[in-house]
Amino acid sequence: MNHEDPVLLHTEGRVRHITLNRPRALNALNHVMVARVDEALAEAEHDDSVIAVLITGAGERGLCAGGDIRSIYEDARAGNDASTGFWRDEYRLNARIARFPKPYVAIMDGIVMGGGVGVSAHGDVRVVTERSRVAMPETGIGFVPDVGGTHLLAAAPGELGTHLALTADAAGPGDALLCGLADHFVPSHHLTALVTDLAGCGTATEIEKAVLRYASPAPAGELAEHREWIDSCYRADTVEEIVDRLRSSGVPAAERAAGTIMAKSPTALRVTLAALRRARGLNSLEAVLDQEYRTSCTAFTRPDLVEGVRAQIIDKDRSPQWSPAALADVTDADVELFFAPLGDRELGLAPIQQTGPATGSPTEH
Repeated sequence: MNHEDPVLLHTEGRVRHITLNRPRALNALNHVMVARVDEALAEAEHDDSVIAVLITGAGERGLCAGGDIRSIYEDARAGNDASTGFWRDEYRLNARIARFPKPYVAIMDGIVMGGGVGVSAHGDVRVVTERSRVAMPETGIGFVPDVGGTHLLAAAPGELGTHLALTADAAGPGDALLCGLADHFVPSHHLTALVTDLAGCGTATEIEKAVLRYASPAPAGELAEHREWIDSCYRADTVEEIVDRLRSSGVPAAERAAGTIMAKSPTALRVTLAALRRARGLNSLEAVLDQEYRTSCTAFTRPDLVEGVRAQIIDKDRSPQWSPAALADVTDADVELFFAPLGDRELGLAPIQQTGPATGSPTEH
C-alpha cells in the first residue's frame, strides 16, 4: 500500500477498507480516484472473503469536500471536456454504490459535500458524528446538485430538501438523519473502536449490530423546528415565489434564507428547483443520475460555473457576477435546455422517462 496513492486499499478481517487519501485537498475526488474506488468495489463484490466495504477519508477534516473543482474550472476555461467524462464515471460509481450487494459502510465524519455525498449517502450504513457537515453546495458556484443529490433531497421530508438545495446550507448530524442523508450517529471518539469491531464481523447482520453498539441519539438539529415555514414557503412553484414567501413570512430565519438564496446563481437556482421537482417523478436513482448528467453537461458550457468557482475558490472575492444576473432574466426556455436529451452522449443508466414541465407543482409529502 503506497501511502501517496489518492485511494488507499486494505482489508481488516473480512472488511475491505477504502480510504480517500488527499487530505490537503479535503479528499476532493478526481477521475483517478473515481476509477480506483469503482475497481475496488468490483473486486470486493466478487471476493467471497469480503463481507462488507468501509469508506473513510484521510486526515481530520472530513470524508470528502466534493469533486476537484479547480480541475473542472481549468477544464472549462480551456474549452476542454474532460469533466464530462469524469462525471460519467462518477455517476456510474454512485449507482454502483447504491446497488452494491454487500454492506457499504460510510463514515461521514467532518466535511461531506457534493461528490462526498455521492460516495457515502447512497450506501446502506451511513454514520455521522458531531463533526459532520453534509451539504450539496452547488448553487453557490453556478452548478446544479448532482451525484444523485437531487434524488436524495427530493426524498427528504416535506420541502427540507428544497431548502438545502437552494440555500446550499450544510446539515449537521441531527438534520442529516432527519433528511435521510444518514442512518446512525456515532460520537467521533468511538470511531476507532467501531472500525476495530467491524474487522471482527463475519456477517452482514453483525456489521449492523456493531454499528448499533456505538450509536446514540444525535444532537438536536435545526430543521425540525422550522418545518412549518420551510414547507409553506418552498412549496411554491417558482424560485421567485419561494423568495417572496420567505421574505414576507415574518420569520427571521426565513428572511435570512431568502438572502442566502438571492446570492446564488439565478440560472442554477431555477434549474435546481426544476431538477428536484422532476426527480420526484422519476422512478429510480439511475433515472435521476441520467437527468443530472444532462444538467451537469449543460452547466459546464455556461459562464456561471467558471465565474462561481472563480469567486468562491480561486480569487475568493465572494462577489460572483452571474449571467443572467436576475431570476427574472432566466427564461423557461433557458431552463429547458438543461434537460434536453444529449443524443449519443447520454449517460444511459436508465430508459429516458418523460416528466412534466420544470415549473410544475411539487408533490406533497
